[in-house]
Amino acid sequence: MTLSNHFERTWKVSAMNNHDACCLRAENVERCSVWTVSRKEADEYKWIESERAGCDLGEAALKRWVRDHWWGFLRARWLEHLHGSRFWIELDQNDFGLLDREFFEQRALLNEIVTHLKNGKENLDIIGWAADANIPIGPIMNILERLDINGHRMICQFVDN
Repeated sequence: MTLSNHFERTWKVSAMNNHDACCLRAENVERCSVWTVSRKEADEYKWIESERAGCDLGEAALKRWVRDHWWGFLRARWLEHLHGSRFWIELDQNDFGLLDREFFEQRALLNEIVTHLKNGKENLDIIGWAADANIPIGPIMNILERLDINGHRMICQFVDN
């Protein structure tokens, strides 16, 4: 049975972690939508900023959330997907749980790379770190190519940028 078929058979709608109905549970894994959760986060940001300003900031607050928070939000969701802690339907289903399935012999190196990714680093930053630390570049490149950071970028769709 494929991962997709497994999820199709076991989804149950539930309200979890303040995501309301934007997440579904497949056994012990949430199945969520990047678009639904990001819109909810942006709307909450808009509400808080509007309350601070004393008026509805509208689309401008949503655009500010996208400018200031979208890439970090998306990176965190991608890493959850790679770890297998939450399934994000817009991301590649074959990448779900990838960090637990691959690179067994390079676990320490993978953990270092993931730490850099969590801190917002990009491929070039990680390659520079490896060069500075005299770490062989071959294994670094293999991991970075498999993770494909740049291939997982998505443009926020709920506001005109």
